[in-house]
Amino acid sequence: MRLPNQLLSSLLVLCAASLGVAATWGFEDATVSVNKRGAGVGGGFKEKIGQNKALSKPVTLGASETLKILLTTKEDNKAKRPHQAFLLVQDPQSKLDTSFAFQVKENGKGKIELTQKDLPTQLLSSTGPLDASLIIASFGSSKPYNGKAFDLTIELDSGSPLPASEKPLRYGKLPEIHHIFKSDPKSPPKIITLVFAAAVIAALPILLGAWISLGANLNHFSKAFSSSPIPHALFFSSILAMEGVFFMYYTSWNLFQTLPPALGIGLVTFLSGSRALREVQGRRIAGLR
Repeated sequence: MRLPNQLLSSLLVLCAASLGVAATWGFEDATVSVNKRGAGVGGGFKEKIGQNKALSKPVTLGASETLKILLTTKEDNKAKRPHQAFLLVQDPQSKLDTSFAFQVKENGKGKIELTQKDLPTQLLSSTGPLDASLIIASFGSSKPYNGKAFDLTIELDSGSPLPASEKPLRYGKLPEIHHIFKSDPKSPPKIITLVFAAAVIAALPILLGAWISLGANLNHFSKAFSSSPIPHALFFSSILAMEGVFFMYYTSWNLFQTLPPALGIGLVTFLSGSRALREVQGRRIAGLR
């Protein structure tokens, strides 16, 4: 069965027109209300906001009042949460503006509340009414909504002055910063060092006397060096060298200058000391003390 040419062309035109109409964002059930603190329910101003149609009379916001807007966002006549929905407040003369984001749920119901404290000083000092617009948009090909909702008049309290405007942030050259680092640690006074050095030197004869009284045999000194001279000489020299490293660290060296020689001398002390102790062990096993 063939369709007539006229009917076929009409169907094609209707299909093209339906495909050409893109989905759009909008809202419904939108109301704006101004409630004064302590006025109770129904004691303030309330009006319905129409889509693409601003209110005929301005909305006045007093010093102790709260402006509240309720709406349901829609995409192509279906309630849906957009990517962004906010109220744009602009001074038509200076073109200064600020925006306030709606709190929108998944079902599209959104709410916003603001007072005079939320508005910047530049808009509070405006001589004429401000333009309040609703902007709803999201990702995709749907056309966003941007329309004026009402005129907002700010009614200031004559008894309290306007808050001082903050100085805007300017990026530029800053004053030079001079860093003050902590000074290096210093050794104690020399008199303290000399006192402790004298105490150590005075204790050496006492240590030597205690060593002899405990039965130290000095006759094996030459025998130990004759049987194993290099380990004993290196072990004794490494102990003196380590004392010298400690002295240099105490007087002038820092930690990074001290660690490398200390590690090298410690390795020599370990190797030579093990060989020297092996020689002493051999004499003790032979019954010589």
